[in-house]
Amino acid sequence: MNKVRPSAAAAIADIENGATLLVGGFGLSGNPENLITALHERGIGGLTLVSNNAGTDNCGLGVLLQSRLVTKMVGSYVGENKEFERQFLSGELEVELCPQGTLAERLRAAGAGIPAFYTPTGVGTLRAEGKETREFGGREYLLEEALHGDVAFVKAWKGDTHGNLIFRKTARNFNPLVAKAATLTIAEVEELVPAGELDPDEIMLPGIYVQRIIRGEHYEKWIEQRTVRPREEG
Repeated sequence: MNKVRPSAAAAIADIENGATLLVGGFGLSGNPENLITALHERGIGGLTLVSNNAGTDNCGLGVLLQSRLVTKMVGSYVGENKEFERQFLSGELEVELCPQGTLAERLRAAGAGIPAFYTPTGVGTLRAEGKETREFGGREYLLEEALHGDVAFVKAWKGDTHGNLIFRKTARNFNPLVAKAATLTIAEVEELVPAGELDPDEIMLPGIYVQRIIRGEHYEKWIEQRTVRPREEG
């Protein structure tokens, strides 16, 4: 089955207002840049955005926040985005902060068909308010529910027309997790090849989890912070 779409705009054309969107990436590494841009240009709003982070003010997922397309954010790290802070403090944006490991496991559980799981992370904190707890082996655990999405955006290095994907280095972060946790998964790749050209032993995400795929272009591969100092003369 050929899952290729001609463009990012075509791949996201039927996403509706109010969708729950799962997005891969860690910081600005492994961001599905083309799909984010296409969604921004289409102007779909009322989104619940699930991602490890919220990008920066003008890069990554930050462009969706700048355009007021997001009404709720579920994530772990939001410290690089001043617009996120402004919207949260003004009451414009609902935020659910989730420990990073818990977020990853909630997504993994959704992909595996596990409705909920117990974890010691968050016990005795604000995270535990209103949640069920239970003791195992003399230790208290918190019940966390799986985290499903309507749509997932995934970025990979290479893929084939059947949706099989290969990731490179740190881009293999939340991307495989969100791909398995959504009803519809759309992948963008830097290199797109015919089915059968990928070494089966190198495939990191089988195409069964991907419904649409595009070849991305014009990648910027941003760096969040660059710190340099003069080289010492010796």
